[in-house]
Amino acid sequence: MSKLKYESPIIKQINAGITSKFGEMSTLKPTTHIANIPVKSLIEEYGSPLFVINEQTIRNTYQDAYHAFSTRYPNVQFAWSYKTNYIDAVCKVFHTEGAWAEVVSGFEYNKAIKNGVPGDKIIFNGPDKSDEDLTMAVQNNSPIHIDHFDELYSLIAIAEKLNKRAKVAIRVNMDTDIKPLWDRFGFNYENGQAWEAIKKIISSKNLDLIGLHTHIGTFILEPNAYYIAATKLADLAINVKNKFKHDIQYIDMGGGFASKNTLKGSYLSGTDLAPSFSDYAENITQALLNAGFSSEDLPLLILETGRALIDDAGSLLGTVLANKRLADGRRSMVMDFGVNILFTSFWYNHIISPAQECSLYTEETVMYGPLCMNIDVIRESINLPPLNKGDHVVVHRVGAYNMTQWMQFITLRPKVVMIDTNGKAHIIRESESNEYVSKLDITPEYLQEIDL
Repeated sequence: MSKLKYESPIIKQINAGITSKFGEMSTLKPTTHIANIPVKSLIEEYGSPLFVINEQTIRNTYQDAYHAFSTRYPNVQFAWSYKTNYIDAVCKVFHTEGAWAEVVSGFEYNKAIKNGVPGDKIIFNGPDKSDEDLTMAVQNNSPIHIDHFDELYSLIAIAEKLNKRAKVAIRVNMDTDIKPLWDRFGFNYENGQAWEAIKKIISSKNLDLIGLHTHIGTFILEPNAYYIAATKLADLAINVKNKFKHDIQYIDMGGGFASKNTLKGSYLSGTDLAPSFSDYAENITQALLNAGFSSEDLPLLILETGRALIDDAGSLLGTVLANKRLADGRRSMVMDFGVNILFTSFWYNHIISPAQECSLYTEETVMYGPLCMNIDVIRESINLPPLNKGDHVVVHRVGAYNMTQWMQFITLRPKVVMIDTNGKAHIIRESESNEYVSKLDITPEYLQEIDL
């Protein structure tokens, strides 16, 4: 008897009208206002699609995070992660709250300078710092976080040429039981590479080792990983003190805190899975307080949190372009925004709400963007009520990375507005125009004229 061919099981979702799988009526609630301004008024005035930032939410979230750490540890400093959202108005809200700047390129460094951040409060991270970038950072007394030995050697030469003592830290990667291990950045703790870098810096007359830095990964859902990381950095700092009689001024724990978005493939929602700021703070501060520092030698604790501070403050408003039925009978909608401006739709199952009163009846829907690409899928499956052409929706928690990783592809990038703490909307980034997009194009003389 021949062996039967294996067929994988198929689970098919059954839509039971207005009841959910728990037998309860759908409680889908429209989002008709953002910070007391009607969604439809915002779209009417500024167009669709439209990114909206709520300033009050930024400030509330930042203050919650700062409170969680400052009540557990005596010396805390946040540094706003520019790569997460580097629109100037957003950065300046964080700076007015007291956050320094954390940058990973010369481009971001210059934005921080333009935004009025003093050089000694700009933390310069990243593996790609040109000699020009390093020279600028040394001259401005910025803390430079060294990523690799080649950068270390370049920095020694630059500091010697400038006859200045550069303020430096090293980035350290380590095993924290989080997989995959982020070992492409910095110097490894376990194999002794980090200690070798420290010895080279201490022996250099042109470098001043002021800090230790790590960034263990992104969207970390296990706070205990930060306890392990902080313990290992503290161990390095204490060994530096004991061996070289040199004090480490700060320990920088990087970022990676999860927001409340729901990762694709997750069974539970992000609101159920994401640790609180207190969870992260408890693990990090306990590790530092238990490490063996004397009370007067406790280093400054720096946090470079980005995503968890800004995600909730951002919304994307959009409009239904069309309704369609797919070959398998599923309902689909085409929206006026796609993965080109909502890059995080590759990572998250974003919460999406109708922006007007709607039926309680919902149906499984595939939500597409307007791009001529099959991968332009905003949500592969979402239960939504019937929406007509011209109706509006709100995509929630889009403040992180969408306005830095968006692409000018097929369509023009839209306006971004911020609603201030008094409820007034301000344009903080203009929409693109054809002239803006073509500004850098150069057509050779022989192609100026065409004859069709």
